[in-house]
Amino acid sequence: MSDIDGQGHEWRDGLRYPWPQAPANGQVQEVAEGVFWLRMPLPFGLDHINLYLLRHGDGWVAVDTGLNSDQCRAVWEQVFVEVLQGLALKAVICTHYHSDHTGVVGWLAERFRCPVLMTHGEFEALHHGPPRAKTPDWAFVDFYQKAGFSAERTASLLPLIQGEHFRPQLVAGFTRLSHGSELTIGGRRWQVVVGSGHSPEHACLYAADDGLLISGDQVLPRITSTIAVYVIEPEANPLRDWLESIERLRVIPDSVLVLPAHERPFFNLHLRLDQLRDHHLNHLQQLLDACAQPLTALEMMGVLFKKLSGRFDELMAVGETLAHANYLMAEGALVREEQGGLHRYSQARTGVVKFDPLQLL
Repeated sequence: MSDIDGQGHEWRDGLRYPWPQAPANGQVQEVAEGVFWLRMPLPFGLDHINLYLLRHGDGWVAVDTGLNSDQCRAVWEQVFVEVLQGLALKAVICTHYHSDHTGVVGWLAERFRCPVLMTHGEFEALHHGPPRAKTPDWAFVDFYQKAGFSAERTASLLPLIQGEHFRPQLVAGFTRLSHGSELTIGGRRWQVVVGSGHSPEHACLYAADDGLLISGDQVLPRITSTIAVYVIEPEANPLRDWLESIERLRVIPDSVLVLPAHERPFFNLHLRLDQLRDHHLNHLQQLLDACAQPLTALEMMGVLFKKLSGRFDELMAVGETLAHANYLMAEGALVREEQGGLHRYSQARTGVVKFDPLQLL
């Protein structure tokens, strides 16, 4: 349910949306002086990404890029004429390495001969890329078969991450962003706020004087960022990293206008941080309760994700499930044993400190 207030703002689940409708694909909405929200289409269930264009002197700075696709480049060509009005991009900022945020970064940088700004961790991850082999290697097979996938099902997962739109057009170098550093763009000061968990060193941009937060994927309204464990680091604890990052964001005033990478800009940052934290607390408790009997990751996935629309969703869901399982193991609440080539997870034995979500942070 939602309500429209006297200012024409939509209220939904406690969040206030100043624009009840998003701009059409390839169109912009000015959200603050010199800050434009650009809607870029995506060919997925999540059918868009929000990019931000910042006016800077006699040119522009772009925040994120869209996918490596002909559709994305065509929209950019339209934007060059209708929005940038022939002025150049002075820089491209990438909040993080995921392909919808960096897909045409090389194309933009080459076209305008402009610098690319991102954190070191994201630049390194950008250049790792999905495997190119036609058949999965032993580590890929080992990871998913221990999670409970059959050999045939495991082999079917590899092509899902090998599409060209998951391979951004790369750049050879970058200008490093670091937590706490500042950028002056169009006379406005933006502080870099780094989070992790969804990606290694995700950069948000906070303009304190104007009450603006470009949050990328670190804070989204309505939907949640993917927090997952992958074959590249099977023992990682990204959920711990992400929850700690969420708490650090509370130093930013609740009054900011949050400019996210998906959905619509919104107010009430702190309530949304509460909602995101509680979402994962609930998942942790569900998983712990389900593991009264030993379960594989695939079986645990069925506990947390009742409906999945396809194999790609399954790939993401098992990664998220393992992120929650790894968190619980690090807290001493779950134990993992290998039985017959499968990892099975169960509640810790008597004498081990039991997980208490109220003492999470």
